[in-house]
Amino acid sequence: MYNLTLLSDGERTRIELDKQAAYTVWKVKNGKVGYEAFAELINNIDDDDERDFCEKSVTKYKHQMGVN
Repeated sequence: MYNLTLLSDGERTRIELDKQAAYTVWKVKNGKVGYEAFAELINNIDDDDERDFCEKSVTKYKHQMGVN
């Protein structure tokens, strides 16, 4: 078990971005939202490194869940 409060702000942010990416891909796969949800998620991230990380997470989950 991990205590997430012991992580740095950057690490906690990456965990949150990864969760948001997974949830967004799941919503698209299940027809809850359209593909525009990917752009909305990515475009709402100001930090370049965080945006890049989130894009990679979206790509990872799209591959895992079979979303094109």
